[in-house]
Amino acid sequence: MPTHTQNLLSSTVQKFRSLLQGNGKKKARTYQRREIPRDQHNVSRTAISEPAKKVLSRLNNAGYEAYLVGGGVRDILLGGKPKDFDIATNATPEEVHDLFRNSRLIGRRFRIVHVLFGREVIEVTTFRGKAAEPEDDSDEDDDRRTSEHGLLLRDNVYGNQEEDALRRDFTVNALYYCIRDFTVVDFANGIEDLKNRQIRLIGDPETRYREDPVRMLRAVRFAAKLGFDIEPETEAPIRELAPLLTHIPPARLFEEVLKLFSAGHGEATYDLLREYNLLAPLFPETVQAIDNGEPDELIRKALRNTDARIAQGKSVTPYFLFAAMLWPALQAEWRKCQDNGEPVQPALHQSIAKVIGRQVQATSIPKRFSGPMKEIWELQMRLPRRQGKRAFVTMSHPRFRAAYDFLLVREESGEIEPGLGQWWTEFQETDERGQERMLTQLGSDGPKKRRRKKPAKKA
Repeated sequence: MPTHTQNLLSSTVQKFRSLLQGNGKKKARTYQRREIPRDQHNVSRTAISEPAKKVLSRLNNAGYEAYLVGGGVRDILLGGKPKDFDIATNATPEEVHDLFRNSRLIGRRFRIVHVLFGREVIEVTTFRGKAAEPEDDSDEDDDRRTSEHGLLLRDNVYGNQEEDALRRDFTVNALYYCIRDFTVVDFANGIEDLKNRQIRLIGDPETRYREDPVRMLRAVRFAAKLGFDIEPETEAPIRELAPLLTHIPPARLFEEVLKLFSAGHGEATYDLLREYNLLAPLFPETVQAIDNGEPDELIRKALRNTDARIAQGKSVTPYFLFAAMLWPALQAEWRKCQDNGEPVQPALHQSIAKVIGRQVQATSIPKRFSGPMKEIWELQMRLPRRQGKRAFVTMSHPRFRAAYDFLLVREESGEIEPGLGQWWTEFQETDERGQERMLTQLGSDGPKKRRRKKPAKKA
């Protein structure tokens, strides 16, 4: 038996179950281990990547328990192809690291291991559990602390497989596949919820949301991605508890926004965020602008285009996504500055600074993204100005292509009259002679300059 057992949690599984199943006001949902044999499920070894199978086999051969867990098992059961594979084990991170020279330890509060196989990364986590209750109010050696709002501040304890399953967020993510006997282990009736196509939290929803408000975003993300409904008890507290997201660090929420809108189901996710009042903590200025009458069709069109690009295997850029999400807020602020007497160009620059400055208090935007986002917005004023050499100068700008795509979205959403986007499309596709001809025609179509009258000669 490996020495890691000395480090595992000594608290009982029953105690942990009672915490997850609520405070007794509602009928507790029972959880019981169930093993589904190979002939009753569709998970096949052929659906698992070779690196993941190597990690599972080596851990098992070294005497540890190791299972494919979470989204990988869920997606295979649904007939899909997982993007990545995660593994849960009773080996400690240090023991896993010792087994794989091609691995690295990640994290401080709760260490995990990344095993590297070229571009594929297999994430290995040690079974997690609930810490024993502290004997006094001292913070020393307290591995599991919460804030006044119930938010988990520290959760750094190991446990066994059942504790690991019951501390996961949703039943459909608490499924384990054993490569040794090909069984699927289900502790939380996840198979049943997969069949019913519903997202259900493990334990008392309000308690779990207060522990980590990001679980509300995850519920929406999985519902949009899988086309599932959110189970009634799981959705009931969301609208009331949505403001708890303001207690989450902006850097973490930035990463969550990317997950929400970069999974190929952006528009469906946007609708659910609006429905459950979850968009306001992420984009407060945008929601306020829309509620005051700014249209959101540009956001929807940008998300549709993003979904289409992902479906085609193309990449998406975070700065384009944020430029679209913040566009209603920018329009409202820009109009306000102009109403206060500011000229158009200075008003735009002031508005950009204000909108970004307020947004980073909700979700941080790294400078490598906020800079290009500002350039996309600023180029929207330059794109209509094409006379002379301006078109060539604009087209040489490093952010021209993104600004051009943004212009097309503005046209398609009905924000501006069509025509300018088609002109730029043709200008990029034609040769130099054709470009000169287009610019000459543009000049002849424009308003003629009034000739200044020569002053009369003095007699």
